[in-house]
This record gives sequence, structure tokens and C-alpha cells, in this order.
Amino acid sequence: MEITDLTPAERRVWQAFPLGEGVDFRESPEVRESPEDDPGTGGSWGPERTVRAEVLRALLLNGPTEDGEIAGMKLTGARITGCLDLMYGTVEQPVRLRSCHFEEAPNLYGAQVRTLALSDSVLPGLKAGTLRVELALRITCCRIAGPVRLAGAQITGAFFANGAELGTPHDPGAPDAPDPEAAVEAVLQLNHAVIGADVWAPGLVAHGQVRMNGATVGGQVNLDGAEVGGGPGEIALDVETLSVGTDLRAKRLRARGTVNMSGARIPRHVNLAYARLSHPGGTALRASSCVVGELWLREAAPIQGTVNLRRSQLDLLYVSPEVWPDQVKLDGLGYRRLAPDLPAEQRLPLLEREATGYLPQGYEQLAAAYRTVGDEAAARTVQLAKLRRHRRTLPAYARIWGHLQDVTVGYGFRPMRAAGWLLVLLLTGAVAFALHHPRPLKSDEAPHFNPVFYTLDLLLPIIGFGQESAFAPDGGYQWLSYLLIATGWVLVTTVAAGITRSLSRQ
Repeated sequence: MEITDLTPAERRVWQAFPLGEGVDFRESPEVRESPEDDPGTGGSWGPERTVRAEVLRALLLNGPTEDGEIAGMKLTGARITGCLDLMYGTVEQPVRLRSCHFEEAPNLYGAQVRTLALSDSVLPGLKAGTLRVELALRITCCRIAGPVRLAGAQITGAFFANGAELGTPHDPGAPDAPDPEAAVEAVLQLNHAVIGADVWAPGLVAHGQVRMNGATVGGQVNLDGAEVGGGPGEIALDVETLSVGTDLRAKRLRARGTVNMSGARIPRHVNLAYARLSHPGGTALRASSCVVGELWLREAAPIQGTVNLRRSQLDLLYVSPEVWPDQVKLDGLGYRRLAPDLPAEQRLPLLEREATGYLPQGYEQLAAAYRTVGDEAAARTVQLAKLRRHRRTLPAYARIWGHLQDVTVGYGFRPMRAAGWLLVLLLTGAVAFALHHPRPLKSDEAPHFNPVFYTLDLLLPIIGFGQESAFAPDGGYQWLSYLLIATGWVLVTTVAAGITRSLSRQ
């Protein structure tokens, strides 16, 4: 392109490029939020602030240089017409296009750049799949109506999207609303991207899906205060099989749709404190088959929609009972500790909400978590609840024996009940037989009758004091002796089962 073809505005940019100097077209650069400099109104900016995309392309791919100077594109407050097409191109200089208004979506598919900053700009979209960035990519505080396509991108440094607004608000009642059953394109696509440092996006507003499935992030993903979802389609945040070096932060996240974390690998924290997850009638949080250090839902709003944590492995699960929804899927979930510290009675109702019904593993896992912190009493309470829940799945005849064990000794987890029952029966039998001695079978050989030891002989079948075999009650007292014998067998059997269960736990 000949220099004589340039407009005055373009000439300024051309002359500043080889020196690495900035060009600021804003009318009031000292005023941070000047209405006339709002990129949202950039379509009305005149030729004094207009630069053709082909001029920028010519500079970036084959622009002039000066000896001893570091060239670079530093442009602020410009209206950029046409498509900035750098597809498959290699740009050696840093590119900073701040507070600019793009009439067409830039095309950087397969391009290689040192660093790219589009902060505070307004764009109809960004095509940058498989982009290679040596340093950082910034769309901080950008307003981008169309999709940001960064699938397969490789960014050595960090990706910044803090304060950005992506997509357009979705009105499901609008006459031209898209078909919810149609294929939905994510407004931010980082699927299978490789980012060496962080994904930094606190305050991000995405009117649609954010997709990061299969991505690898060397540092952390920060979505604090972000709003995602609300557009057509069920998934709001898709980080399936995401691999993160440290944390996934999403404090105060507002998600309208599914947060899909299936298969993610996050060694430290997934922090969803104060989050609002909403997908009524669907799955609000799918975190199955994950390996996560700590999952925090501290002081989160009650979740609207199902939570699926099947087959995930956690070190710590921090969630209060009131946060859980009406239906959960926890089959195979493993965790070492629970927080906050609560009695077992407040944790047990969650296991009743399992979508597939009674699952013994959920009770065993909860009991193991209480044992980890040394709370054996709570662990016994959970085990007792497990047996009671299991009893409801048995046929009627089997439930009778279960009820009997529960009432007498609490399935062996309440051994003091057995002592109480034995004491009551011992007193009852001793008083009854003291008032009415049973007749001796052989009067000349019978020992002196002792109502206490005679009752013990009836109650404890494995111990003999010589009283039961020497005396024979009659009438109603005979039926009392039968009752004591039967009850004694029940008590001894259930106590033995409880002792065996206790030993097996050790």
C-alpha cells in the first residue's frame, strides 16, 4: 500500500508504528467514561477517527521499522472498518487496540502474535481458533456481541476477560428467539485451549455458554462474580475434563443452566462460595468423575436443579444441608472430610434424596468421614440409619426381625438398650417367681429355689445355674417362662451381632 493512499488518521498510525508510539483518537482521554468516546457509539465516529483494517494488516504483517526502535501497534479510540484479517499470519510486534470500535469481527484463525490487547473495545465477534500468543491475550471489559472463538488456542501467558460482556441478552419470548433445540454456539470458546498461566475473568458477563472443556490451564481459573448462561441451551459453564494447575475460583458465580465439571482435575480448590446455581428441572451442577482437592459451596444459595457428584473424589466437601437441592446423585462419591462440622442427624436427610433410591455406599462414606475426625458416636448413628433405610427395602416378613432388633438393641449400635431390657425382664421374672414358686421336678434333689437366678437361667441360654432344669412352672407362669426364654434368645443374638459388627469395623 502506498503512503499516499492513507487518510490523515491512518497516516498518524503509520508514522507511529515503527517507533512503537501510541495514537489516541479520543476526544477526552483524561475523562474515563466520556460519552463521546464510548466505543459502543463508535459507528458514528467520523473519518478523523476511522482506520481501515487493511491498513492495520499491512502494518502488522510488513510494516516499516526504524533502526534502534521497537515497532508496535498502540491504537486507542479508533473506528476500525472492514475485517482485520490476519488468518495464518505471523505478527512480531505487540498489538494493543484499546477502546476501539470494530465494524467486523477480526479473523486471527491460526495466527501467531506476541501479545494482543483489545481491552474496552466493542466487537461483533472474534475468530481466533488455534491462535498462538507468546505473552498474553486481553479482552478485558470488551463488549462482544458474537462468539469469541478461541478453541485450540495456545497462550503462553494469561488470558484476561475480566469485566467483559459477551453475547446479547436472550429473551425467550421474543418473536425471533432462536430454537432452544437447535445447536447452540458458546459465546466464549476455549475448548481444548492450552494456557500457560491463568484464565482471569472476574466479573465476566456471558449471555450464553462459556465452554472450556478439555482445556489445560497452568495456573488458576478465576470466575469470581461472573454471570454465565441464560441463553438457549442447557449448559451455562462447560469445563468438562478441564485440567487446572491450582484452583477454580467462582465465588458469587451466577449460573443459569448446567455447570458441567465432569472429569475435571483440580488439585486445590473449587470455590463456589456465595454462588447461585439455577437450572430448575435439569442438572444445576454436574461434577461427576472429578478429582478435586476441596469443593466449597459455603453460604451458597439453595441450588435449583439436580446435583450430580457421582464417582468423584474429594479431600474436603464444604456444603451446608440447606444448600442441597431436592434430588442428588452421589453414587460412588468419595471424600475424607465434611465441613462445616455438623451432627449426623443434619447430614442424614441428604442421603434420602438420592435419585436412585437406597445406596449403602453413601452411608458408609458418611460414617467413614465421621471416623476420620474421631466422632465414633456420629458414625454409629449413620450406621444405624443405614440399617433402618435398608429395612424399608425388605419384604414384610424380613422387616419384622429388623424392627425387633432395632427396638431391642438398635441393631447392636445401642448396647445399653439390651442391658435395660434384661434388667426389666429380670425384675419382672424375679418378682413373679418370688410370689409363686414353681414346683420342683424332684423334691428330694431340687436345690434351694432362687427367683433371681431362676430368671437368669431362663433369660441367658448360654449360662446355666441349675435352676431352670430343677423347677417347672405351671399355668400363666409357664407362659411367662417361655416369654423370658424367647426374649433372651433375641437379646443374646442381637448383642452378638452387634459385637461382631463392632469388631469388623475395627
